[in-house]
Amino acid sequence: MVTVSDRSPVRVGQACGMGIDGLTGIPVTVDCDISRGLPGMNIVGLGDAAVVQARDRVRSAVINSGLQWPKSRVVVSLSPASVPKSGSGFDLPMVLAILVAQGTVAATDARDGVVIGELGLDGTVRDVPGVLPMLLAARQAGFRRAAVPVDNLIEATRVTGIDVSGLHHLHQLLPWVQGETGSDAGVPAGPPPPDATVPVPDLAEVTGQQAARRALETAAAGGHHLWLSGPPGSGKSMLAERLPGILPPLDDEEQLEAAAVHSVAADKGDLATIWQRTRPFVAPHPSLTLPSLIGGGAGRIRPGAVSLAHHGVLFLDEAPEVSRQVLEGLRVPVERGTVSVERVRRTVVLPARFQLVIASNPCPCGAEEPADCRCRGGVRDRYLQRISGPLRDRIDILAGTGGDRSSTAGLAGEPAESSAVVRDRVLAARDRAASRWQGTWRTNADVPGPVLRRDFPAAEAAMLVLQDRLWQGDLSHRGVDRTLRVAWTLTDLAEGDRPGVGEVLDAVDMFTGEREGVRE
Repeated sequence: MVTVSDRSPVRVGQACGMGIDGLTGIPVTVDCDISRGLPGMNIVGLGDAAVVQARDRVRSAVINSGLQWPKSRVVVSLSPASVPKSGSGFDLPMVLAILVAQGTVAATDARDGVVIGELGLDGTVRDVPGVLPMLLAARQAGFRRAAVPVDNLIEATRVTGIDVSGLHHLHQLLPWVQGETGSDAGVPAGPPPPDATVPVPDLAEVTGQQAARRALETAAAGGHHLWLSGPPGSGKSMLAERLPGILPPLDDEEQLEAAAVHSVAADKGDLATIWQRTRPFVAPHPSLTLPSLIGGGAGRIRPGAVSLAHHGVLFLDEAPEVSRQVLEGLRVPVERGTVSVERVRRTVVLPARFQLVIASNPCPCGAEEPADCRCRGGVRDRYLQRISGPLRDRIDILAGTGGDRSSTAGLAGEPAESSAVVRDRVLAARDRAASRWQGTWRTNADVPGPVLRRDFPAAEAAMLVLQDRLWQGDLSHRGVDRTLRVAWTLTDLAEGDRPGVGEVLDAVDMFTGEREGVRE
């Protein structure tokens, strides 16, 4: 019979790390048990391959850093054990838990801080994705300080209320834990560095195309989705790329939300643009798949294009060439502003409030006029039908970019309005809309249709125009609501008080594309 006194002493160390689930940081407690047994290290706690393989990275990093590695059995547990863990950011907390279990670090020193980072075999601390949402969750959980890879320090400085230091090497971990200062304890996080200037394309580079420029300005002022249709070389991509330059800058809340997405996306993210407060512009290739659009992936769920474009612009060039399944995947995020990634045991909801811009040629050969089309019979008619009716009904403005090739404005070098000039009008229109909605909604495009029709209708004669178009079948019920939103935007740009017949007729033309002759 084995008595309590016969049992070998068990030394258990504990450290705090952070995991990530979608865009939400999760505090993870790392326990280490060092007991008698054959030397080796086991990791439990529902970790993926990167977590399990940490045992080899951690052992080599500890030995090559001059620290002592246990010569007995080591078991590391990641808690809560029911939550899947992924990524290599648990390397540092594993080492800290081992050092506490060995008695190298006092248990009390390791309780008030979190450590995040991947280890190289030589002990180098390497950056990991998702540090920003991790630190936000750590602050909310009550942690007072954190150690992160020095390469993640710039984004870490954006989180206030928690003392953050950046580590170059594993040998800096002990001094940091023990509260020492100086280079041996890592690089302390100071104020956020000056934001790097990322050039934004200027609208002045687009000459001519007055109707398309007006449509772009209207879309920016009201947050409306836009469809640009025209022959190759008519400026569709140029116009779309310049939309972020006339949109208002990201406010503090929007910047933090967008930065969290781009932090988790790692190499696919563009934090430099976000820190500049410029709205993100995401333009995936037409061959993109559904998971790359809405997010997903094996193990850790990564945000897709719709989430990377959160609070920014999603541009789909050559939209009819995009898979029908992918295009239909836009319907829910366009309507709700979120996207749900379903898994067997869990559902992750990612933000996806973006402004959609799609571009298309009139047909595969790109001919502007049907008489010049070289496609076989019926191909031209079927080409734009690849954009389904339900998706089309969710796009507020349809504008053409052809029809003014005879213009010599570009050849003569006549200057066009710059993005700064147009942005001033857009900001003024948004201010008028914001005062009307009193903070309930950000833009005209966000206002629910029933609220518009009940509390903010157009003039009586203008509403009769919409009713007539509904009876004739030119507009659906959703189309009426979207047309009314565009009419309010046109009124804001014109500094009016209420949409009249003129604004509503213009909005109908923009929604249907009749004026430009591009109605699909």
